[in-house]
Amino acid sequence: MEEDQVYRRMNGYKLIAVDMDGTLLRSDKSLDPDTIRDVEEASRQGIQVVYSTGRAVPELEAYVRQLPCMRYAVALSGALVYDFQERKSVFCHMLSGEYIREIISVAGRYDAMAHLLAESESIVRTDQVSHMTDFHMGIYQPMFLELTRKVDDMWAEAKCHDAIPKVNVYFRSAKDRAEGYEALKHLPLSFAFAEGASLEMNADGVTKASGLQALAQRLGISMAETVGIGDADNDRAMLEAVGLSVAMANGAKDIKAMCDAVTDDNDHNGVGKAIREYCALKTEEI
Repeated sequence: MEEDQVYRRMNGYKLIAVDMDGTLLRSDKSLDPDTIRDVEEASRQGIQVVYSTGRAVPELEAYVRQLPCMRYAVALSGALVYDFQERKSVFCHMLSGEYIREIISVAGRYDAMAHLLAESESIVRTDQVSHMTDFHMGIYQPMFLELTRKVDDMWAEAKCHDAIPKVNVYFRSAKDRAEGYEALKHLPLSFAFAEGASLEMNADGVTKASGLQALAQRLGISMAETVGIGDADNDRAMLEAVGLSVAMANGAKDIKAMCDAVTDDNDHNGVGKAIREYCALKTEEI
């Protein structure tokens, strides 16, 4: 009898949303070849695997070249859904200029590093990008030096924007971040704590969940047919909204506690393990 392969989908999951830092990427910000293999196999067999990240589009390009099968990104923490095949955004929700300027003002009180994230560029202050270890962001410094637009005055830059999808502030300490958040929490924004002492801000109601819902609707996929994989506070809304939530072993304790499952850590192909265990098609020989 001839051998053939028959594939059956486990649990009916059709869309996998994967956080990047601390999840898809190893600690050195590289992609594990095994992760690439597992994502490519899921994509080959008809499952959409998409980025779900706080990063801007220019910060994804190097990874898209390694994983071109990942067509879509829920970027800027849900403010932007981007189609890399068509090279265009398919959804964008902006934060108003009034709030941008208030955020920049508060960042200045703490000598924190503000980061404006637009659809096609990231903007930082020239004199801060060369010492990002002061803001617990040293691992990102090479990428920022290469990809960001540097300006001398962030306040002047903020006044040039009527709206922007996202603003991050990288504080010098968790204490400063907590105080900065207290000064900003009256604004109608979505807030998330990230990295060592970072505060991420989007327009009110914008989260990775809202961006993922917009993409799922576009693709004709229900949230019940969607898997989310993440590790941190800024993944929480996404993990609450999906049909199956998977935390990384290196994730925050409260994130692991709220998820349906926990996979291996980001340095041991936790994403690939989750895809194989919960999402990928099984191969059976006849």
